Amino acid sequence: MNALTDLFTLDRIALNNPSKNRAEAFAAVGELFSKEAGLESDAVIGFLNAREDLGSTALGAGVAIPHGRVKGLKHPIAAFLKLKVPIEFAAPDGEDVSVLIFLLVPEKATQQHLEILSSIAQLLSDQDVRKSLASENSPEKVYRLLQTWSSV
Repeated sequence: MNALTDLFTLDRIALNNPSKNRAEAFAAVGELFSKEAGLESDAVIGFLNAREDLGSTALGAGVAIPHGRVKGLKHPIAAFLKLKVPIEFAAPDGEDVSVLIFLLVPEKATQQHLEILSSIAQLLSDQDVRKSLASENSPEKVYRLLQTWSSV
């Protein structure tokens, strides 16, 4: 078991998403969270934009971890979005982003939030895992990879 095991559901994994910019990607994930976690889509978008306004959550190498704290949320949840075409995301390496892992945490989950972000960053820093996530076309396989990944 890893820090990501309980964060994802199969319904919050979207592959080949047609979003053409950050606003469309945030809207798409807002819909995923609203359908599956009962959150207001506009509120999710607001939380993500508020964090992104502080600085880009792109890591480089085509990946980003948009995240935010959500008042009233009981436990951390995440979604995985792979875009059909990479989008500009103000990445430190200037590379467009096609793999996004969205994380929402309770408003007061500061230490847990940091630990989960660290685990996601470790996952995405593994070149083999990153390539697998970027090329995989099966939501089930992406889900399984996220569930079984280990930083060992």
